[in-house]
Amino acid sequence: MFVPFSSRWAALLASGTLSVACQSNPETQTPPERAATDLPAMAAAPATDSAQQRIGTHRLLFALDSTHNTPDGMALAPNGNIILSVPNLADNSHPATLVEIVGDSLRPYLSKLPVEPSTKKAAPMDLAFGPDGHLYYAENQYENDKNFKSRLMRVRIKDGKPGAVETVADNFALANAVLWKGNTLYVTDSQWDLADNDKGSAVLRFSLDELNKGVVHLKPKTMDPHVLAFFTTKVNETGLDNGADGLDYDSQGRLYTGSFGDGTLYRLTLKSDGSLDKQDVITPSGKAIPCVDGLIIDRNTDKLYLCNSRENAIEMVDLKTNSVTTLAQNGDTDGANGLLDQPAEVLMKGNRLYIANFDKPDKNFVNTKHDAPHTVSVLDL
Repeated sequence: MFVPFSSRWAALLASGTLSVACQSNPETQTPPERAATDLPAMAAAPATDSAQQRIGTHRLLFALDSTHNTPDGMALAPNGNIILSVPNLADNSHPATLVEIVGDSLRPYLSKLPVEPSTKKAAPMDLAFGPDGHLYYAENQYENDKNFKSRLMRVRIKDGKPGAVETVADNFALANAVLWKGNTLYVTDSQWDLADNDKGSAVLRFSLDELNKGVVHLKPKTMDPHVLAFFTTKVNETGLDNGADGLDYDSQGRLYTGSFGDGTLYRLTLKSDGSLDKQDVITPSGKAIPCVDGLIIDRNTDKLYLCNSRENAIEMVDLKTNSVTTLAQNGDTDGANGLLDQPAEVLMKGNRLYIANFDKPDKNFVNTKHDAPHTVSVLDL
């Protein structure tokens, strides 16, 4: 049983293990609030000289300490709060955790996550609340063990509080994005390689009924029946073969994902039974996008917002015209003052974009090193 808000949290808060710096609310411009649990503040480091390259008006929401060093996935909870995953993949000597954003404050949510038995690590990435009210997250074990050790996890919610955490599907390679559409759950696996294709990735689908019947055991290196769509990454100068990453759907119910390694943006049209009807490549106009990480779609406007992690940018793609607009971009920064520091995930709440800066760069990325502060930025649209 894994439960939140135990005496462990009291010790963490007393010792200042979870530290944040909160910038003033961009909507009210009032003095900065302390975190909901009165967490000790941590000052942001000065911006680097290369931060002078700046597009957009993004700003700092939180600067976290070294025990929360790679903020990643975000999910909007039924009560309007945001759950943030911190897999700590840049320095996994610190255990992974889930924290909760309440307004412009931060507080613990779940600290004791179940580790994968062989790697002894937990690594939560994207996450989403299901129609059953429970929280589901993809666990990425790929950096710990590339032999299909990643899992899909469920946090059982009771009376609005997180409780037991359980495995509902296993044998992923690099489980990444999680998306609910009705009673169907979609998950991207950024390294779903086949026996004759080691550059593969996939979108997989699961029904809620199936997940309630017991742990689903995927069949690695095959076109498992759960595979909805398969992709092949074209490896470029980054050397990355990571494929399908972020995932969302538009006002017509069509799914969109993009390749982390080569930036290809895909649209998946579904049949009435949920199977794949058509798989298209979207060709953006105005700007080429070399890398697609997390993404989200405003279904009121069919505008897609994505993290261009390689170029340290947030891009908007108008799905009606495929035109691209760069909303925010920096040079090689340390993330101070809300500057982008390899953005990996975006979440929209109202007219605000929340941006998790993963800050774990790969070869030929604008961001060149992992460094403090570890930040969440916001951008008012």
